[in-house]
Amino acid sequence: MPIETRVQREGASGTLTQTAVELGAEVVALPVRPGSDGAAPSAASPSAAAEISAALPFTLDELLTLHGAKGEPGEVVSAPVRLGDQVRELLLYGVGAASPADLRRAGATLARRGRGRSALVAALPAEAPAAFVEGALLAGYQFKIGAAPPKAPLGTLAVLTDAGAEIERGTARARATALARDLTNTPAAESDPSWLAAQAEGLAAGAGLTVRVRGEKELVEGGFGGLLAVGAGSARPPRLIELSYVPDGTPERHVVLVGKGITFDSGGLSLKPNDNMKTMKTDMAGGGTVIAVMSALRDLGVRARVTGLVAAAENMPSGSSMRPGDVIAHFGGKTSEVLNTDAEGRLVLADALAYADAELDPDVVVDVATLTGAAKVALGLRTGALFTADDALAAALTASGEAAGEPLWRLPLVEDYRAAIDSDVADINNIGRGGYGAGAITAALFLREFVGDRVWAHLDVAGPGRSTSEDAEITRGATGYGARLLLEWLTTS
Repeated sequence: MPIETRVQREGASGTLTQTAVELGAEVVALPVRPGSDGAAPSAASPSAAAEISAALPFTLDELLTLHGAKGEPGEVVSAPVRLGDQVRELLLYGVGAASPADLRRAGATLARRGRGRSALVAALPAEAPAAFVEGALLAGYQFKIGAAPPKAPLGTLAVLTDAGAEIERGTARARATALARDLTNTPAAESDPSWLAAQAEGLAAGAGLTVRVRGEKELVEGGFGGLLAVGAGSARPPRLIELSYVPDGTPERHVVLVGKGITFDSGGLSLKPNDNMKTMKTDMAGGGTVIAVMSALRDLGVRARVTGLVAAAENMPSGSSMRPGDVIAHFGGKTSEVLNTDAEGRLVLADALAYADAELDPDVVVDVATLTGAAKVALGLRTGALFTADDALAAALTASGEAAGEPLWRLPLVEDYRAAIDSDVADINNIGRGGYGAGAITAALFLREFVGDRVWAHLDVAGPGRSTSEDAEITRGATGYGARLLLEWLTTS
C-alpha cells in the first residue's frame, strides 16, 4: 500500500513556528547531538533551538538534563510548547553522530511518534537529509487488509532544509522500497505470476520502461525449462517478466538485475511443514525488489542501461509437479537433476541468468533472491549474503549496502565445494550432496554455472527480506531489502 505520509520541504530559513501555524501541525521536532567528553547534549539546529527556547519557561539544557538525555539516535524527550496561539508537542530527538544510519533511526522514531497526527514540523541537522526522510517514510509504512489500523500514519512531514535534491532522492528510494514491500506482502491467493506481471506492466509506462512478458507458450518455445518445471504443479502458469530502461544519451554500461519471483513456495512434492509455509508469500521478495528498483531509475537519473528480469512461478504439489529425480533442460541447454523440489528458486533463476548471458550482453549481472535458509543461519536477519568472484563489484555493492542501511557480507565461492553439485545423470544437481554442508555456497555455485564469463554477483536475502518486528525503518513483514542498496549502487558506482 503506497506510503501515505507526504513530505513537504520548507527552506532552512523558515521557522518552526511559522510552518507549524501554516500547517496546523500538532508536533514540532528539534534535533539534539550528544555532548563531547560526557557533556550534556546540545541542539543540532541553533536557529531553531533559539526559537524554541524563547517559547519555553525553562532552557533546553534544563529539559534535557531533567530527562537524562544523551542525544542518541532514536531517543526522544517530549514537552509542551506554545507556538502561535496553540500548545503543541515539542520533541527533542537524538541524532547521535548524524550518520545516515543515525538519521534513518531518528526519522523513523519521529514518524512513529507522529502516528495519528496531521502534521509534524522538523528541523534537521545538515547531514544526510535523504536518510532522515527514508527512515521517516519507511517507518510509517503499513500493510493491512481489512479494518484500518487504530492510528493512521503521520499526514505531513515538513522539514526545514535547503537540500531539496536530497529530500527528493530519499523520497524516491523510500517509495521504491515501499513498492517492493507491497508486492511481497500481497497474499499469494492474489499474487500469482500473472498478477506480478500485470503489476510490472502497470508501472512501466509511468516509469519510462518497456516491458515484455513471456507466457507459458513462449517459455516452451524458448526452452525455459526451469521456469516450466517449477510452475508445472500449479494451475497458475509461470511468467518471465523483462523490464528495460534506457537513459537519455549514451548509457555508461548495461546492468541486468535478476529477481527470484516464487509467488508461493509450498516446497512442491518435497512439501514444507505448515509453519514453514506461512511466510512463503514473500518468496518473491527478490522479484519485487527488481521491479521496484526499475520503477525508480528515471526519477533518480540513473545513467546505466538496466534490464530487470523476474522469473515468476508458483511451486505447488499436484499430479503434474516436477519430481525428485527429474532432469531439467534449462535455457541454453545445460541440464540439472532435481534432488529436492524445495530448491526451486535456483531453477528459475538459472533460466533467467542463462538468458541474460546469451541474449542481453550485459556488462554486469546481479541477482537477488530469498534463496537459502543457510544464509539466514550464517548471517541472521539483518545482513544479506554476497557472492561474487569480482573484487571491485564486491567492494562497490558492500559500500552501497553500508550507505543504504542494507548491509552485505561477502561469502566465498569455495571451489572445493563444486563437486557437491555433480550429478550422475545431468550436468549438475540442484542441491549439494551430503558431506559438504554450506548450503548457501553450493546454491551460489549452482547459479554460477549459468552466467558464463559475465561479471556477476548473487545476493541471498533470505534473512533480511522479511521481519517479524519493527526496528528503525524496518516494519513487520516484507522489508523491501535490496531496493535501496541497488539504487545506491546504480546511482553512485
